[in-house]
Amino acid sequence: MSAVFESAVPAAPREERIEFTATGSEYFRIWIVNLLLTIVTLGIYSAWAKVRRNQYFYASTRLAGSSFEYHGKPLAILRGRVVGVVLLGSYQLALRYHPPTAGIVLILIAGLMPWLIWKSLQFALHNSSYRGVRFGFRGSWKGAYLHYLGLPLLSGLTLGLLYPFVHQRVKRFQHSESRFGATHFAFDAPVGKFYKAYGVLVLLLVLGSAVAIAIVAALAGGFSALNGGNTDILVRAGQTLVVFVGFFGWYAYLLCVLWAFMAVLQNLIWNHTQLGPHRFRSTMKWTSLAGLYITNTLAIICTLGLFIPFAHVRALKYRLESTTLVVAGSLDDVVAAKGSDVNSVGESVADLAGIDLAL
Repeated sequence: MSAVFESAVPAAPREERIEFTATGSEYFRIWIVNLLLTIVTLGIYSAWAKVRRNQYFYASTRLAGSSFEYHGKPLAILRGRVVGVVLLGSYQLALRYHPPTAGIVLILIAGLMPWLIWKSLQFALHNSSYRGVRFGFRGSWKGAYLHYLGLPLLSGLTLGLLYPFVHQRVKRFQHSESRFGATHFAFDAPVGKFYKAYGVLVLLLVLGSAVAIAIVAALAGGFSALNGGNTDILVRAGQTLVVFVGFFGWYAYLLCVLWAFMAVLQNLIWNHTQLGPHRFRSTMKWTSLAGLYITNTLAIICTLGLFIPFAHVRALKYRLESTTLVVAGSLDDVVAAKGSDVNSVGESVADLAGIDLAL
């Protein structure tokens, strides 16, 4: 009787940290072949390159002893990219040969983008699986137009004052409309926390800029005051040096603030995301993120770009391994749900347009 009672007691929540086992040397071999074949085939191979890259990264991402899988097909992605090239190529041609028409084409593309983003989310999640169970996206095209066209236009009319609200609503749409099998994700981050994050960002940028301008002005004025004992050339050289150093100092400060903001946003978003009874926990630190980006940038410059795949792996590893799933019960208690196949046009066009749709 006691054994039956003990089995009925729910297991205590446990943490399952995401592991990323990819290495820079392994990915470098994939990356260099993808790059060369994409160049030789005038971009046609890029669809196959994306599948190879995603399959490697998905297989290298493990949670609770199991890895993820990517099921996207190169030909499906290629067809989508052809559509993307036609759309963006039409805009470039119109801009060059008949600018008034370019405005019309741009409006048409903007009108299509919410639909393309919607199809992209469907395609990306449908072609991702874990333990044989597929992900999915249940959001409607009407919801996509509201969140990716209507709300951004409203934010523009308010001169950006509604942007934190729009950001929160977009993330809520992306996360709460996603599912794993038949289990849906949930997102409960309040709008107020988004406004707080953006408010601190703006405050730090304004204060940092004001301090930088004040320091540069004071130092430049100091050089001018010393004009009596120096030539005009030396004074101008000193002022130029002060402006140069001040600019790079301000730029370094700006990067640190942006890295801190990225860490705050990742933690805010994932600490308020839930999959059924399971919750996510993100512990990204801006100091670690800053060190990562600084070393990656220096290494890429010193190697003339050859460090790019290594930098990509390092960045992904830190971002993924900063995330933990707090499991309540069993991850196997998920019912697989059947979903209709979706096309890849949206994902491919979004890639060409430089839109990051990663959840």
